Amino acid sequence: MTEITDAQLLRYSRQIMLPEIDVAGQEKLLDAHVLILGMGGLGSPAALYLASAGVGRLTLCDHDAVEVSNLQRQIVHRQASLGEAKVVSAKQTLSEINPDVQLDTLDHKLHGDRLLQAVADADLVLDATDNFFARYAINDACWQTTTPLVSGAAIRWEGQVAVFDPRQADSPCYRCLYAEGDDEALNCSENGVLGTVVGIIGTCQAMEAIKLITGAGEPLTGYVLYFDGKRMDWRKLSLGKNPQCATCAA
Repeated sequence: MTEITDAQLLRYSRQIMLPEIDVAGQEKLLDAHVLILGMGGLGSPAALYLASAGVGRLTLCDHDAVEVSNLQRQIVHRQASLGEAKVVSAKQTLSEINPDVQLDTLDHKLHGDRLLQAVADADLVLDATDNFFARYAINDACWQTTTPLVSGAAIRWEGQVAVFDPRQADSPCYRCLYAEGDDEALNCSENGVLGTVVGIIGTCQAMEAIKLITGAGEPLTGYVLYFDGKRMDWRKLSLGKNPQCATCAA
């Protein structure tokens, strides 16, 4: 366990004051390794808050470069980063916010054994991708390696957050929520999305990650939290394990 320094006590003092976090919880954050898959609209706020909270190691994965249309919602990137790999841009921003965080980057797609190894190396995975193919692969890798998964999605004015934890026998997985998916329904370039919606959902993902790492509060395992930005309406619905699920039923 990392022993917290005086400088870290000062930096993280406001969250250390919370009895559910305290010094012990902060030390767990400093020891944690989170893999963030996708440095777009969801991954941007999640990474910013996790770095600010003192998660000791973040691995950032994205194969795209920064485009001008990203800047409306992908707040970890800057005008000066146009054309750069997103992981390079994000690393620069995060290192300026908290230079003590170890930032590793993967600027390519992860498949098969490479995905499995990256997931196995992390304590927690945050899925900030935007297609069902990637989400199913990430879900399966998390189940094979018993790694908790925080999933987020957003489109137009709506978003959702869920936690899938293979360490718990009764936890559902992503395939219990969506046995099949259509990527056309997730395409922001075709359907649009409000920047503040991905900001809200990505921040909720960071919140769930912090809770899972520190043991504070009650994570969303077994639930899906839906957000309607037009009406500022939240719905928390129970999600049970599908006994026929191809990934987690066994």
